[in-house]
Amino acid sequence: MRNKNNFPLFLGIAIAFGILVGASLNFPSENVFFKGNSSEQKIKKLLQFIEQDYVDKVDTDGILDNVITDIISNLDPHSVYFPKEIYSASQENLQGNFEGIGVQFFMYQDSLVVTHILSGGPSETAGVLAGDRILIADKDTLYCKNMRSRDIVKILKGPSNTTVDLQIYRKGAENLIPITIRRNKVAIQSAEVAYMINDSLGYLKLERFAATSYHEVSDKLNDLKSKGAKNLVFDLRQNGGGFIHVANAIIDEFLSDGKLIVFTENNKGKKEEFYATEQGVFERGTIYVLIDEGSASASEIFAGALQDNDQGVIIGRRSFGKGLVQQEMKLGDGSAVRLTIARYYTPTGRSIQKPYKLNDGENYAHDYQDRILNGELLSRDSIKVIDSLKFTTPKGKVVYGGGGIIPDVFVAVDTTSYIENGYFSKINSFTFKYADYHRNELLEQGFEKYDLNTEQQKNILEVFLSETNLERNISAEKKALLSHYLKALIARQIFDETSFSKINDRRDPMLLKVIELDSLQ
Repeated sequence: MRNKNNFPLFLGIAIAFGILVGASLNFPSENVFFKGNSSEQKIKKLLQFIEQDYVDKVDTDGILDNVITDIISNLDPHSVYFPKEIYSASQENLQGNFEGIGVQFFMYQDSLVVTHILSGGPSETAGVLAGDRILIADKDTLYCKNMRSRDIVKILKGPSNTTVDLQIYRKGAENLIPITIRRNKVAIQSAEVAYMINDSLGYLKLERFAATSYHEVSDKLNDLKSKGAKNLVFDLRQNGGGFIHVANAIIDEFLSDGKLIVFTENNKGKKEEFYATEQGVFERGTIYVLIDEGSASASEIFAGALQDNDQGVIIGRRSFGKGLVQQEMKLGDGSAVRLTIARYYTPTGRSIQKPYKLNDGENYAHDYQDRILNGELLSRDSIKVIDSLKFTTPKGKVVYGGGGIIPDVFVAVDTTSYIENGYFSKINSFTFKYADYHRNELLEQGFEKYDLNTEQQKNILEVFLSETNLERNISAEKKALLSHYLKALIARQIFDETSFSKINDRRDPMLLKVIELDSLQ
């Protein structure tokens, strides 16, 4: 069960967790560090002393969490401690599924409105429809209580094979509709959006390298090829990474047999190398890889592997610069530590990791602001390179180490598509309300006719401007931009994420650059 209104939040969480995970490997024993270590025994004795004899009642679990967090904070920026509540959420995104009822929702006028039914999920089987209002779940009233989305999620989610009894209001129905749903695993797609830009150019966006991503990408690639795709746009913007073995498997689809994908090196100088095999469904066509400052870890391995093997074209802005390998150790109570154990290197030997200092996470986190201030997001010339970290690909292309992947073709941040923050709440509320009111009409019309109906789009913009009283304060250029986003967001509400992308991507500077380059082939 996912809240559509919190999509940016979920995306941010997914990126954060992805950046932190390079390799997810468990230690042989969860208690390996608690066998005879005097330092660990001191901590254990102190906590027992506090728990038994301290004058006031305290939360020793919370104290221990703080101690572990403080220890880890003195290391590199990507070693991290996950309390059990956060750890379970991170696992959902990386494993590619969660346990719940399988809907996306939007909180509108203090009511939970279902916006999408996740394919193959329990709600689809039970007959829940987009537009339904879930008013009651078991004995919990979900409307007119000013409930937070995360509180509603806790009520509707639950272990597989448990049931929840819903009372649903549906437009046109005389009475509330009772529906009992048996919770189950629901897929979280990481490669939801894929479509043909033109007769020969396909597009695929990967949100993260989750456990299920290889099979998702493989299916999408085969589908695009069956539709005539000779070349491909592989969009890794804001993809924070994930599992290294999944990234290697996906990269293998684009590199020929024997090509080095990536290697790691630990503190003892031990190297581990990963090579492409003879199997690959997209080794001959041109691949355009889109990256930006939010592309990290496995995304950078992908871009670096193709760039260093002279395969495809990397387009966008310098990537995040996360080239540290984490290994996971569960701590026995649902919490876990991910500790940096090695570094990633591209095939030419470039370190992906940008510079950092131990116990300096605050300054490290300001990297994005620093890029804005030094002009790097607007000009390639502002990207600082170090001559001593210059490398050469087999075909003679010069590439640089020192942090992140520098694209072959730079595309600046699009400052012409800026919409003030104050508009977003109005836009989100309006597009939901319009879609909710016209849902059946638009579904009957279908995406293709909706997309081509320019008169309808003009009417939507006029209604929006009228309801928000913006007519006198907005330029013609801003009207065109708003019309574009309104059209795309309504398509997302009515149809799906791919429909949103098909419309929204037409103003995307990186995709426009791809189309320009592809036309020259």
